[in-house]
Amino acid sequence: MSMRGSLKALVRMVKLFIGNLPREATEQEIRSLFEQYGKVLECDIIKNYGFVHIEDKTAAEDAIRNLHHYKLHGVNINVEASKNKSKASTKLHVGNISPTCTNQELRAKFEEYGPVIECDIVKDYAFVHMERAEDAVEAIRGLDNTEFQGELLWAWVVEPSGV
Repeated sequence: MSMRGSLKALVRMVKLFIGNLPREATEQEIRSLFEQYGKVLECDIIKNYGFVHIEDKTAAEDAIRNLHHYKLHGVNINVEASKNKSKASTKLHVGNISPTCTNQELRAKFEEYGPVIECDIVKDYAFVHMERAEDAVEAIRGLDNTEFQGELLWAWVVEPSGV
């Protein structure tokens, strides 16, 4: 797909927050649940919550209407539009994060290059959403393959899957 086509898909995409996820829930299980309502571009589970990026507003509204308080493994899950990232952004995958690194420390490191909308550490990697694409490129140039808190960081732009 062309760069223009993938940018159009990103503009239409809606990010949903899923709260109160049971421990047994898997990424594939969540993806399958949401795919009943539209194309899932991305699915991330972080402990007892997660995020699903779904293709457009109609699909998001259908998913919220049908899955909010849906019983999964005996637990009612919460589904709502994510309030955290309303602006368009460039998503970076950052690998090889130190086990002692906090979201605040990693966010501060990337904010040296520009505004960070969101920063989520998942085990030894993280997703950092930067407001401007040009800042994301500079962050990659400045931080990829450099030492941070005793570990050699890797950073690259995440291409949305399925678009």
